Amino acid sequence: MPTMQEMVTDFLAQKRIAVAGVSRDGAATGNSIYKKLKDEGYEVFAINPHATTIGDDPCYPDVKSTPVPVDTVMIVTKPSDTDRVVRDCAEAGIKRVWMHCSVMHGSSASETAIQFGQEHGITVIPSGCPFMYCEPVDFFHKGMRWWMNRTNKLPK
Repeated sequence: MPTMQEMVTDFLAQKRIAVAGVSRDGAATGNSIYKKLKDEGYEVFAINPHATTIGDDPCYPDVKSTPVPVDTVMIVTKPSDTDRVVRDCAEAGIKRVWMHCSVMHGSSASETAIQFGQEHGITVIPSGCPFMYCEPVDFFHKGMRWWMNRTNKLPK
């Protein structure tokens, strides 16, 4: 079983990332992650079944609808929606997903989605936030990474 750091390194080594859970509300966590990944040079695709654009960028209803296949999916949804996203990933042949978790905003993780993903050969990161790993990491996210690791909230 790979470590959290190995899974994160592999996830962030990919070039095309879909962010499921962006919102028409520009202040949402999914939008911040989308922007950070885009600013870091990734080819990023917004996923929201209720929007056609996010800002000036196109938005797709699901990961199967992106114009090119994506390598990974960052999930920033309610856990009840995570199940559908992971099933879509399996259908699309996507082998890496990250379920966002935040002390302030809660977790996108769903036990059924985690289990389904693992049963279908998907590497699942069930907690944490890419802000804790994308350089440069700000002081707050460094602290969160330390705290979540110290309290066993991150997979070993």
